[in-house]
Amino acid sequence: MSLISLSNQTIALAGVAQACSLVRQLATTGNADLEAMTASIGSILKIDSDSVADVYGGLIGIKHGLEQLNLQLTSRVVANPEQARYAAQLVHLQKQLSQNPDMLDQIRTGITKAQTQAEHFGVMHENVLANLADVYHGTISTLQPRIMINGDPQHLGNQTTVNKIRALLLAGIRASLLWRQCGGSRWHLLLSRKKLHHEANHLLSQI
Repeated sequence: MSLISLSNQTIALAGVAQACSLVRQLATTGNADLEAMTASIGSILKIDSDSVADVYGGLIGIKHGLEQLNLQLTSRVVANPEQARYAAQLVHLQKQLSQNPDMLDQIRTGITKAQTQAEHFGVMHENVLANLADVYHGTISTLQPRIMINGDPQHLGNQTTVNKIRALLLAGIRASLLWRQCGGSRWHLLLSRKKLHHEANHLLSQI
């Protein structure tokens, strides 16, 4: 079954937007939407899914991301520059990662371990988050340019919050990979803003 469709591209792009929005929330306030965070981090563990929406446990799991994507696509100026920067960097890093088979193997091994942990403890357990954070830190954060997260030093100095942020950045990489698998590209994003906006609205109406 081909993944290439406007609907799938929109969901995958919303996955990137959701991860970046949650990272910004955590970095600036120390808190983030728990349902959206659970769906995003859970998406890392769903390697084989029946559909792109199923990666997030259905459209409800990506609602926050669709709303954020809508905001970015309708604004004449960049609605949230920090968030947009994270998204652009994640897409860039995912492209680098796709050309590094050794690093991909390392990530797969870490995700397999996290899947086992999640079956015992649940997706948002501190052990699962710490493991996924280590996977990100030992692989993607070694690629250049590194994503520099801006926020409140108090929250960025909290290891639990840092683990969530790194796990969400890994979820953003997962969504970027999905975006490419669904036929997404930089040119497509520039040329299809109206179509993506219309589709995001259509998907939100189904929730």
